[in-house]
Amino acid sequence: MRACMNTWTLAKRELVGYFASPVAYVFIIIFLLLSGFFTFMLGQFFQQGEATLAPFFMWHPWLYMFLVPAAGMRLWAEERRSGTFELLFTMPISPTQAILGKFLAGWLFLGIALLLTAPMAWTVEYLGSPDWGVVACGYLGSFLVAGTFLAIASMTSAMTRNQVVSFITSVVVCLLLILAGWPPVTNLILKWAPANWLVEAASGISVMTHFDNLQRGLVDVRNLLYFASVAAFALFGTGVILKGRRGA
Repeated sequence: MRACMNTWTLAKRELVGYFASPVAYVFIIIFLLLSGFFTFMLGQFFQQGEATLAPFFMWHPWLYMFLVPAAGMRLWAEERRSGTFELLFTMPISPTQAILGKFLAGWLFLGIALLLTAPMAWTVEYLGSPDWGVVACGYLGSFLVAGTFLAIASMTSAMTRNQVVSFITSVVVCLLLILAGWPPVTNLILKWAPANWLVEAASGISVMTHFDNLQRGLVDVRNLLYFASVAAFALFGTGVILKGRRGA
């Protein structure tokens, strides 16, 4: 119980810290503007003639590929750069609580940004009769993708005190997770090595495969386990890296 309280206390402190900086507001504004641009301009929202948020959700992994690493690159790199890394671990909290606290704060911040897109859902409701189950699954999938990419950003941030290096590294990792199941990539795999198991393996590690299922309203335990597993692995890697840094 005390461990949960420590984690939540740190998460609240970190979340307040996000909004103490103008960077948080810039991030939210950019996210909302890009979401609207991709939905209405590239996604051809009105031309589809359907009461659906599919043109809105389909771009989220690509947006998160850049925006989430930008939000997460400071998680540990800033602590090491400013010299507060050692001070953080002198507090009465364990490394696991510190990692989870920082991660939860960042994930909540991303969740707040996502909630601010609610006018999109209201627009669809005004124009027609959307399937709210599918809409809810789309938001769930988007939130899980954001959390997974944030966990990866946490791990890359722990590797270096340079935020730019952390950003670039996490963008590359996120891009690989997106492209693994992208049709042009899977088709290329079939041309080079015509084996279905290779395509299935690539699709299985792709964020897009599992996100697309949720976006269509298909809630499968395997999809939820995928996001939980990748995030848990990245956070575990964060702990291993930080332990090595403390011992260095």
